[in-house]
Amino acid sequence: MKRVLLVVVLTPVVLFFGLLLGAPLLPNRMFYRDRRPTRLGRLVNGVFALLYQLPGLPNFIASLETTGRRTGRAYTIPVAIADYDGERYLVSMLGERSGWVPNIRAAGGRAVIKHGRRRDVILEEVPVQLRAPIIKAYVRRAPGGRPHIPLSPDEPVEAFERIAGEYPVFRITPAPGV
Repeated sequence: MKRVLLVVVLTPVVLFFGLLLGAPLLPNRMFYRDRRPTRLGRLVNGVFALLYQLPGLPNFIASLETTGRRTGRAYTIPVAIADYDGERYLVSMLGERSGWVPNIRAAGGRAVIKHGRRRDVILEEVPVQLRAPIIKAYVRRAPGGRPHIPLSPDEPVEAFERIAGEYPVFRITPAPGV
């Protein structure tokens, strides 16, 4: 009930700032500082995490549910999914400081992707030497991630190789038995 009320109240505000003004016009520091979300960033992420679960939206946006490594609580965040070479990937736009990355590692890669329905998945970490083209595909796909990754989608893959170690990448695979 609280989540429904939160979505009903905050959705018009988020849509106003996000669509009417345009996300690039809002200073990124309002939402993230030191590669961590601010209170406003967590609030907006919560609203978008709920919205991204809805069916009918583009298939490259979804919500990622992880289990907290210390609390055991479920956490849900909005994500953009990159497609590369016939596979689907998640990239941590905030790098190692993103809370979901250590949660995934602690859970052995187990997570849930929500987009119209819940899908249990295994997120397999991609070795650093293979990440560059995936990060480039992510930057092309996810405008919200661009302020956090210091390269343009037009840069050559070699430029992405220099930063690949800073941004964890995970390949999405269906969980066994699903």
